[in-house]
Amino acid sequence: MAETIKTNVLIVGGGPGGYVAAIRAGQLGLDTTLVEADRLGGTCLIRGCIPSKAMIHVAGEFETMHRAANRKGRHGISLASPPALDMPELVRWKEGIVNKLSNGVAALCKRAKVRVLSGWASFSDAKTCTVEGKDNVTVTAEHVILANGSVSSGLPFLRFGGPVISSSEALSLDAVPKKLVVIGAGYIGLELGIALRKLGSEVTVVEALDRILPLFDAELSAPVKKWLDRNGVTVHLGATAKSLVSEKGGHALAIETAGGRTEHLPADKILVTVGRRPLTDGWGLENMGVDMDGRFVRVDDQCRTSMKNVWAIGDLVGEPLLAHKGMAQGEMVAEIIAGHRRRFHPAAIAAVCFTEPEIVTAGVAPGDDATVNTEIVSAIFPFAANGRALTMDTGDEGGFVRVLARKDDHRLLGIQAVGAHVSELAGEFALALEMGTRLEDIAGTIHVHPTLGEAFHETALRTLGHALHI
Repeated sequence: MAETIKTNVLIVGGGPGGYVAAIRAGQLGLDTTLVEADRLGGTCLIRGCIPSKAMIHVAGEFETMHRAANRKGRHGISLASPPALDMPELVRWKEGIVNKLSNGVAALCKRAKVRVLSGWASFSDAKTCTVEGKDNVTVTAEHVILANGSVSSGLPFLRFGGPVISSSEALSLDAVPKKLVVIGAGYIGLELGIALRKLGSEVTVVEALDRILPLFDAELSAPVKKWLDRNGVTVHLGATAKSLVSEKGGHALAIETAGGRTEHLPADKILVTVGRRPLTDGWGLENMGVDMDGRFVRVDDQCRTSMKNVWAIGDLVGEPLLAHKGMAQGEMVAEIIAGHRRRFHPAAIAAVCFTEPEIVTAGVAPGDDATVNTEIVSAIFPFAANGRALTMDTGDEGGFVRVLARKDDHRLLGIQAVGAHVSELAGEFALALEMGTRLEDIAGTIHVHPTLGEAFHETALRTLGHALHI
């Protein structure tokens, strides 16, 4: 008979939301049990955010060296021969970072006295699950936090396997594909497609909608489109993937173009990035009696489900599917269980797209419903007029910072940026919105020179009608 464990808090899923909830619950003195079938860290740490950024970094270094070898010198630097890429070594280095961080999460859980069980949890009712794997036990809990996360969505006519890969396989390739076709021009597809283009792949992107990065407005995505065009990435907009075709010597993706023609795109690998879906199958959700909101678990502003003392966080509860959202919810739920008064009502959750160049969004964007009945003032400051951007040779990418504010009281409603390294501005943007900042507050804050953050300062000044450097 399997061992039975009784615990105050049972958390299913050791991703960003789950492990943060576990650590915080342990810190607060709650008897806490965390169940994870894979390594601690979840999709983000193991096969998503972290490894993809490692690959993106190496791809940027490789591209810089390749330019230096092929343009007869740049910025006074030249190389006698092009760089060589050892893809297995890149993957090993990436895995080293993943292992270091995963082991760090395990150490933090241990320090917080969290019991970690390795295996797959299956619920028989709302508070009881069996764990099968390295640890075979039954767990009963007073509180259950569901942090099961999400998985890559596939296409029924293009099942994963062979030349058809998801983002997870794209991060563990043993060689750079000569020809890569990416299905989906969202942030995952373009992040990986751009990185592999820098590493030497011939990349083609297929997108069913009429523009790339449909979650971002055209003004923000324009610099990314410029990079794709300049670097020989073919983009088929308004096109539909149809089937995998075997051709002499390899494979191809059959597509229907916007004009109704059928084309075959030769491909060594076909990367399917058509979104993610919550992981709701295979662990007994149907036995828990919780209400659903479409394909997501329904929760209130404290992440309570319809079942008493069952909570759900992260990708399982809806958009945005972002690690930092799950982390914030996990911390909050642990504190509520411990008796604190909390609710999840952020002013904004910033999001970053690590394309070339990067995109940051926080709060309201032009055309959003929130702007319909509100008089808005807005302005843009280009990085072409920012000293730090010019010193990094990124001033000609078309990047900028944009703000939107209420006309009556100048309170900031939204901030966006596109440009090299603008991901590092995401925290400042989110903080400004969370604090209810006005344009005058940003204009009155002395920003360090020379930094990219000065563009935020100048954008506020320009919205007020007195920019200094443009």
